[in-house]
Amino acid sequence: MALGPIVAPRLQVLFVGINPSLRSAEVGHHFARPGNRFWAAIHAAGFTPRRLRPEEDHELLAHGVGVTNIAQRPTRDAGQLSREELRAGATELERTVAACAPRLVAVLGLTAYRTAFARPRAGWGLQGETIGGRPVWILPNPSGLNAHYKPADFARLYAEARAYALAQDQRA
Repeated sequence: MALGPIVAPRLQVLFVGINPSLRSAEVGHHFARPGNRFWAAIHAAGFTPRRLRPEEDHELLAHGVGVTNIAQRPTRDAGQLSREELRAGATELERTVAACAPRLVAVLGLTAYRTAFARPRAGWGLQGETIGGRPVWILPNPSGLNAHYKPADFARLYAEARAYALAQDQRA
């Protein structure tokens, strides 16, 4: 099943995953793998008033949030993607972002971002470069396979990105 972007014009934040999990592709909803911490993280950071479930992913738009992926091919883990797939996805993402113009593009995964956008020195947080003319913030991937971060870490880091996006909103 194809798992397309959930986007609208002038979102507060467009979250960009690396690619769909096999489970997400199977059920047709973003971040559907049981161990994924995306839904808990965005709720704890204040993006949503309650913890949404993957099957409620289209409700994100009502909260000024969208979601898409760099690469569209579902895999067991992101390490199965080729450099070429990530680079091709980056080109498509540039178009998507330019069309919907979110206040902030939040990429969920540093290594994938470095590869997709040929920015080997990129670090966490706000980037000096843009995607589709919009500011970019790199956040840790909420996959359960990423064991380096605890729920409190996700909440804090995602809230920092939210605060930036809100400040951008006030300047507009």
